[in-house]
Amino acid sequence: MTQHDSHSLGNVHNTVTTENKTGWRKVLSFLGPAYLVSVGYMDPGNWATDLAAGSQFGYKLIWVLLLSNLIALLLQNLCVRLGIVRGLDLAQASKHTYPPFVNFCLYVMAQIAIVACDLAEIIGMAIGLNLLFGLPLIWGVCITLLDTLLLLLLLNKGMRKLEGFIISLIFIVGVAFLAQMFIVKPHMMDVAKGFIPTQLNSQALYIAIGIIGATVMPHNLYLHSSLVQTRKIDRSADGIKKAITYNFWDTTIALNLAFFVNAAILILAAAAFYYRGFHEVAEIQDAHKLLTNIFGKLAPALFAIALIAAGQSSTVTGTLAGQIIMEGHLNLRIAPWLRRLLTRLLAIIPAFCTILHAGDEGLGKLLILSQVVLSLQLGFAVIPLIHFTSDKKRMGEFANSVPMKIAAWFFAVVIVGLNVRLVIQEIDTWATEGPGAANLVHFVISPIAVCIGVLMLYVFLRPLLYKHANQPVRVPHGLASTLDNLEAVHYKQIGITIDFSRNDQDTIRHALMQGGKRAHYSLIHIVETAGARYYGKQVMDSETQSDVDNLDKYVKTLNDLGYKAEAKIGFGGAAGAISQITKEMQIDFLVMGSHGHKVLKDLIFGTTVDAVRHKVNVPVLVVKPQKK
Repeated sequence: MTQHDSHSLGNVHNTVTTENKTGWRKVLSFLGPAYLVSVGYMDPGNWATDLAAGSQFGYKLIWVLLLSNLIALLLQNLCVRLGIVRGLDLAQASKHTYPPFVNFCLYVMAQIAIVACDLAEIIGMAIGLNLLFGLPLIWGVCITLLDTLLLLLLLNKGMRKLEGFIISLIFIVGVAFLAQMFIVKPHMMDVAKGFIPTQLNSQALYIAIGIIGATVMPHNLYLHSSLVQTRKIDRSADGIKKAITYNFWDTTIALNLAFFVNAAILILAAAAFYYRGFHEVAEIQDAHKLLTNIFGKLAPALFAIALIAAGQSSTVTGTLAGQIIMEGHLNLRIAPWLRRLLTRLLAIIPAFCTILHAGDEGLGKLLILSQVVLSLQLGFAVIPLIHFTSDKKRMGEFANSVPMKIAAWFFAVVIVGLNVRLVIQEIDTWATEGPGAANLVHFVISPIAVCIGVLMLYVFLRPLLYKHANQPVRVPHGLASTLDNLEAVHYKQIGITIDFSRNDQDTIRHALMQGGKRAHYSLIHIVETAGARYYGKQVMDSETQSDVDNLDKYVKTLNDLGYKAEAKIGFGGAAGAISQITKEMQIDFLVMGSHGHKVLKDLIFGTTVDAVRHKVNVPVLVVKPQKK
């Protein structure tokens, strides 16, 4: 675990070049980030809310879907501006504006949103596997842990490969629903009437807010502001303007495709269920069963395949968003597989509890609840985003125009207002359910709601009251310090880790380049056998003796060449033993060979280099083997 201040998604920052390209090649080089974001608009949570809306209200809530898409288009384009112009993602910009405690609270709120989103992916994947293969839901939930390995593999292959994988899954979802639309044959005049806004009763409001939360996801705002920075662009005013334009079209196309998929789900539910008398189809399983009864086997099979594809693709983007908010708000980085595993476990626990307590039927309600939770978190991302992109001092000519600010604040007021109304409505409902529930509302839920309301008010007011007019614009790495001492550093004690692989020669050669014949070299090898872990220096099995003899050969060769070298054998865990020897020998520079493992091997065997550099307080040179 490390603390740092670096580029957003540093391992893929500026890795996709857009310069020196023209025509369609130029356009295609910018396409990608919005498609990763659009995945969040087609996840299983959307399915649940769209199915509930279509089966309960027919086509009447399509206008809410359209409104959500318009809000998403505006907010995602604000994210594009923030990422391209300031070179910051939303979490980093928040860190530079709000105090540490407020940033921690914002991190917690954003993490709750990501867990809620991940919960939807888990449930969607489990239901999809159940529908397609008959796998019990509880086993499907367990299997979703394995997608951590898939994510690590994709990240290791680079951003373009990841984008290609996601776009292929989106294509599967789109084709599946296009085919189902031809099967159900909706009445298009009734569909068109659904775009006319109507008044919402309490039940429709709950579903409508679920639709907004499922469509305009908080973590997507963090994600998009970071993903646009994977493109290497010309940083002139003209280059920034072109990058914003290309990303605008990328966002518009991707989000409108997502809108058509969501509209197709709602229309499918309305045509197949509402107008056939099935008005309470809120469960994905029920939808699948009814599709089988009405249309045969093809439509439900496509339905299940699309559900699995949507859940898997959304899992990838949720993990990237988790990395962004942790590094941005807290300036903290942990291993991607560990962060992924923690997020997944936090989401699996409520899924497990729901299955055990309420059975399979409870998952559908939990799915819709997760989307309402997403909507409740939305104001904490939207309000700072509008502030940051409206700041003329930092955004310059790319700051929001007056019409854009009016539209953005109007949408923010709509989102927050609907959420406040829902919270008050739900608290009133809970308070009337009995004395125990009333006490819980008065002494726990109401105080928490008030605290969250105060936090949102602070998030809104802070940028208005403190303009930071005299402070320089902060960038991810901080401000450059004066370079006043650039004399060469001469190392006296150099440690070289040896593993008797083909990498040893390169490692030793690079070490000798650092100290020449003036330095003293300690050749370090760690015996990691079971005996060495238990008995330490007392062990002298055949492997240990062989390692000692081999190390002595290296030492003799170096001594014959005029270098001062000695052997040092350690026992037990490699990272701890290397760290201990480094301190004992007063080594001031450490040279280590990297195995160049792929992701799966690193996950299984661990990364010694990474562990050592956190344990020692001396410079570490990592020598990666050259490809032959």
